[in-house]
Amino acid sequence: MAHYNTLLSHRSLHIVHTESSCGWGGQEIRILEESRGLIERGHRITLLCPSESTIFVRARDWGIKTVALPIKEKRWENFKAMRAWILANREEIDIINTHSSTDSWLVALANLSLRYKAVPVVRTRHISAPVANSFANRWLYGKAAEHIVTTGEGLRHELIDSLGLRPERVQSVFTGINTKRFEPGDKVAARTQLGLDVNATWIGIIATLRSWKGHKYLLKAIAELNDPRIRLVIVGDGPQRDKLNRLTVELGLTRVVRFAGQQRDVVPWLQALDVFALPSFANEGVSQAVMQAMATGLPVITTPIGSSADVIKPGLTGVLVTPKDSKSLAQAIRHLLDTPQEANKIGAAARAFALENCGIERMLTRMEAVFQRCAG
Repeated sequence: MAHYNTLLSHRSLHIVHTESSCGWGGQEIRILEESRGLIERGHRITLLCPSESTIFVRARDWGIKTVALPIKEKRWENFKAMRAWILANREEIDIINTHSSTDSWLVALANLSLRYKAVPVVRTRHISAPVANSFANRWLYGKAAEHIVTTGEGLRHELIDSLGLRPERVQSVFTGINTKRFEPGDKVAARTQLGLDVNATWIGIIATLRSWKGHKYLLKAIAELNDPRIRLVIVGDGPQRDKLNRLTVELGLTRVVRFAGQQRDVVPWLQALDVFALPSFANEGVSQAVMQAMATGLPVITTPIGSSADVIKPGLTGVLVTPKDSKSLAQAIRHLLDTPQEANKIGAAARAFALENCGIERMLTRMEAVFQRCAG
């Protein structure tokens, strides 16, 4: 039996990921990072997603096989497309990992209709948006999926408490980051490379420009500080771009704020900063950007949304502030800038925590174990 279990634990799997979202952010990046890592470990990966989605285009650059399926919406024809694909490929699939609401429902209902040809399903829950305690959701999470993975312990407890799930069926696995890429660097060199004032104090945020990321509260905090030495760089793009541009003008910050747009490589932007801030007020799991900033050795300011408290220990590995409170955010920034020794100590502790707990190999090992167990 022991020999059988050893063979089983190293069995090469065909893992199918489904993603109905057309957006781009930490969730999509995790899918691709995890897929590439498991391919390197000898597994076969297929990604099902809409042809118009960003992940469909980006996956090719990551060397991941993609199949375009019309799964953006919960519609009858999309259900039929999902069912037909699963049925046609059933003998080659070991596990399906769903990621968003729509694809999770399409897979679950397709599986239900296939009965004895159903495929084991793992559902990854990336965000902290509430899940209503309804019969449908209790079935989706409690019956239709073999196992639930969340990106943080706080999210895990939310699901267990809200849906009455058995604790052993829900597991938290941090999103892994490449701690060899995200490391402290030469601040002056990074600023010179990026065209940032080398003598200024730089606060930064890396996030898709969505309302709940809290950019407007960060802008108001910078205005509240009213310090001629401070500059803010906003890395990312998204639906809030025009509103944030207008707010920047209204607050008189046009000479202070730089909108850097979407960047494929955010490492030099992190290495150029003095403080990283992410004042999200909803929908976070454990932010990849926060963990990347921690690995870079930065003092991080964020909010206790989702599972942020899993990695940010107040006063030790970072600073937590009240959501939607620009004054407390400004005070936290001011304190870090006025106490550089404490800021450096927090940054060093954050990097040590990230190295021990947030590495990509740890994520891959834990996810591989989940897939092997559910497929076996």
